[in-house]
Amino acid sequence: MTIYRPLPEYPHLSATDTGLLSAIARGEARLTPEQGLELLTAAPLHTLGRFSDAMCRSKHGDDIRTYVIDRNINYTNICTAKCIFCAFKRAGHEHDAYTLEHEELYEKVQELSDIGGTQILMQGGMNPHLPLDWYLELLNGLRERFPHVNVHGFSPPELIEFVNFFDPPGSSLLEQVRWVLVRLKEAGMGSLPGGGGEIFAPAVRTKIGLGKCDMEAWLTVMYAAHSLGMFTSASMMYGHIEGYADRIHHMWAVREWQDKALMDFGSGEVPGSIKGDPTVKNPETGGHYLGFISWPFQPDNTALGRVPHYPTPEDLESGVSFPGDVVAKLDGSGTKDMDPNFGRRLRLSGSTEYLRTQAVSRLMLDNIYSIGSSWVTMGPHIGQTALFYGANDMGSVMMEENVVSSAGTTYCLDEAVLCRLIRDAGFTPGQRDSKYDVITTHTTKDSPDLKVTDWSAHRTQRLHIQNEAETSERVEVTVGKSDLQKTE
Repeated sequence: MTIYRPLPEYPHLSATDTGLLSAIARGEARLTPEQGLELLTAAPLHTLGRFSDAMCRSKHGDDIRTYVIDRNINYTNICTAKCIFCAFKRAGHEHDAYTLEHEELYEKVQELSDIGGTQILMQGGMNPHLPLDWYLELLNGLRERFPHVNVHGFSPPELIEFVNFFDPPGSSLLEQVRWVLVRLKEAGMGSLPGGGGEIFAPAVRTKIGLGKCDMEAWLTVMYAAHSLGMFTSASMMYGHIEGYADRIHHMWAVREWQDKALMDFGSGEVPGSIKGDPTVKNPETGGHYLGFISWPFQPDNTALGRVPHYPTPEDLESGVSFPGDVVAKLDGSGTKDMDPNFGRRLRLSGSTEYLRTQAVSRLMLDNIYSIGSSWVTMGPHIGQTALFYGANDMGSVMMEENVVSSAGTTYCLDEAVLCRLIRDAGFTPGQRDSKYDVITTHTTKDSPDLKVTDWSAHRTQRLHIQNEAETSERVEVTVGKSDLQKTE
């Protein structure tokens, strides 16, 4: 067993020092937050691509890039939060508000299993009308019917609301979360997704995600899961009202809590790992973050998307800086009163900004095993390009997706297209499982993409679109207040 120790920092060096970047790529040094900010805002794009790709290759080799066949299942869209970036949530009284019955969920998982899927990403709104038994019965049913499918379920904001709704015993939030997680894990939940990460900085988080848990609570949920030996992922949604320093603070917080998990719960090496790289996963070690994925905010059909885009004509005339940058601090201490226009200007991120941010995340998060490409928001070819900016994983075939598609993103790929994107980038596609272990390496003529004889006739079918009649036939789960331990 190797005792994990964080990598050394060299704060006196410029972030663009090639010696420092080479050492980081080899796993011999780490960036300070100040250096991370310098990279994000000042480094040439080709420099970021060169060294993030080198770091990715040092961890994952030059050959295989992975994907997973899973299904995003949103079991309810009823939610108590008031996130102004969300186009998916419903309060509960709308005609299209829903909670899926267990049998409907089982049918969705059966469809996934039929095409060789290995995981469901199950998240929903924070629905106060569902008792704990509803979740336990669902998980037990999934485990009984589909023991080969991992349930990657319930993001930290949902877990925090479980604590609020169910009022579990415990003298601290950590103890209460553990109490809930133990029962969910015993019922069949395998791992936790990083949903609800958004941006951790309090000034931003309270502005865009009213009613959603704060940074400390989010990270505490993940730490509780790690203490139970569970693997999780982390995420970041940027390109809205945040400043550049907020993105670095977010990555830094994930890295710090990953350090804590690896030191507190143990880490080890897989035979053949590269120079004792502590991020090489070992299923025998304690829980920790396995992956990180980030994506730009999708503005369509959202309240946040209607905020004036920076710079406005008035901003240009007065020469003011972007309010998010004025407020953002690397330690997350910025406050909204530092700029009167904070939260009133939107700075969207395009493809170049996406690649920059992903590359910096690979270089900052030296203790995270996987960096995922977000083709779902950026489109197939930028998702493919991301494989040269630090990403080792193309994510999911996305058999179903309802949240970002509600905000105007409509990309949809099947396994053959995903494999072709990876292969055309010069890599071998490999189907992975929830722990990033490769199940199948596609090197033969029977590979999904190599079996396609006429790409002009190949069309991806969306499997998640349901008509209004189907939606109206869903039966909501309703319970009386006496059936819940806590509903307020």
